[in-house]
This record gives sequence, structure tokens and C-alpha cells, in this order.
Amino acid sequence: MDLVSPPAPPHTAGYSSPTHANPIANTTATSNSSISASSSSPSNSTTPTTPSRYENQKRRDWNTFCQYLRNHRPPLSLPMCSGAHVLEFLRYLDQFGKTKVHNQTCPFFGLPNPPAPCPCPLRQAWGSLDALIGRLRAAYEEHGGRPEANPFGARAVRIYLREVRDFQAKARGVSYEKKRKRPKQKVTVTPSPSDSGPNE
Repeated sequence: MDLVSPPAPPHTAGYSSPTHANPIANTTATSNSSISASSSSPSNSTTPTTPSRYENQKRRDWNTFCQYLRNHRPPLSLPMCSGAHVLEFLRYLDQFGKTKVHNQTCPFFGLPNPPAPCPCPLRQAWGSLDALIGRLRAAYEEHGGRPEANPFGARAVRIYLREVRDFQAKARGVSYEKKRKRPKQKVTVTPSPSDSGPNE
């Protein structure tokens, strides 16, 4: 399933984000950035609440995905979107990734801190993709999509994310398994002979 990349869509220009942050954080047009919660609430004397960081990010992600559908060849409408199109979108985002993922033939495969540069590609980090899909899945239903038809919850998408996680864990030597918290052991301090006072 090869992605037909549109010729430099306008939403690809702002893909500069902090390390390991979601790459589509700065993709919204300037007009969208001026939208505040006051536009959706009735005008009154109370101070409008500012949307949370999560809500802002979710809105930007949704706008980016919709822009991607419009730039697709042929253009896609949201009802036509399937899990396969979501996978195309995720692979398309890889070109804007900032995470070095070593090939299996690379001598640094499996090393968490490679000692030298290598030609291996930059990809989207698994954690960024996983969080992105979670936000888009919620946004799809908020925009009237039926939960049973949600393409972001498709089995193929879940399998893809699991494969990305497992491969990146091996390639980068990073464990994504949650570490169990060890119970804090009580440290008993035994007094030394010198603390018992002078010997008589």
C-alpha cells in the first residue's frame, strides 16, 4: 500500500516540534489558532475557560488529518476513510519524524546511545503515534462518527502500532514495558559502638 504523497501540502510546513513531541503540534493555520472557548460559550460576564492542552492538540491533529484527506489523490471524504487510510497517514507522517530507528543491518541496531552517526532513517516515535491515534479516535466520535465505524480503532491500526513499538524497542534498545515499582525497603540504622558513649 504505497502512499501517493500530495505535492507539498500546506500543512507540512510547520512540522517543527520539541523532541519526541507529536509532530503535528504546529500544523494548524493561523486562523485556527485564534479560536478560543469563548466562541462556543454564550456571551456573559464570566471569564471564558481556556481549552486544555489536550483539547488544543486534539483539534490541531483533527485539522491536520482532514487536510491530509483533502490533499489525498484522489481526495477522500471522512465517511470513505478506513483503517487502511489511517495507516497511510501514519506512514506519511514518518517523513517528519525526529526519532532515529536503526535498520537491522546497522551496527548500532539495539544500542540505546549510538557512539556515532549512521544513515538510518528518522521516524515518528511509537509513543507519539500511539497518543496521536488516541486523540484522533476521540475527535472522530466528537465530530459525529459512529464508534463501531471508527477507522482509528481498526484492528489493523492496533496491530501496526504494536509492530512499531516492538521494532523500535529492538532497534533502539529501549524497553517500552512498564517497570514495576519496587516497594520501598525500610532501612534500619544500627548504632555503631562509638555512638554508645565512652567506654569505662
